[in-house]
Amino acid sequence: MTPTDPSSSPVAPDAAGVEWGPVLRGAMLGLCVLIVVSVVEAVLDRNMDDFKDSGWIFPLFVVILVGYAIGGYAAGRAVPTSPLTNGTLAGLFAFLLWIPVRILIWVARDENKGLFTGHSPAIRPGQLLGHVVLAAGLGLFGGWLGGRAAVRASVRQS
Repeated sequence: MTPTDPSSSPVAPDAAGVEWGPVLRGAMLGLCVLIVVSVVEAVLDRNMDDFKDSGWIFPLFVVILVGYAIGGYAAGRAVPTSPLTNGTLAGLFAFLLWIPVRILIWVARDENKGLFTGHSPAIRPGQLLGHVVLAAGLGLFGGWLGGRAAVRASVRQS
């Protein structure tokens, strides 16, 4: 065995540079933002007569997008050697963890509407695909920002 032989290391590193601890921490941070937005949306929808036509939908959607980027930023900052991969996964996992929360809020509201169909479903199939793309893209962007921030911080300390 030589020092450059990969079999000489006791633990084989992930080829993509994924570190699951930072990814899950970033996903949980993003999930916290998504949960707060979902609860605020449910409260506003319950207390407003015409919530879907109000101006509240757009700022809440922007905060959801920021939540994906925040999760990616946290993961990318923790792993500056592969911030894009970790940031993307953090954004995606934040969304995947949010789906059951969204369904629970839908169930708690006790509205007799379809889960995927009907007048106002919990999740529309098109929204699923759209959120996957947005979560991945904004997680990637947040990871890039976090990786740059980590590199700058390490340069300042050197």
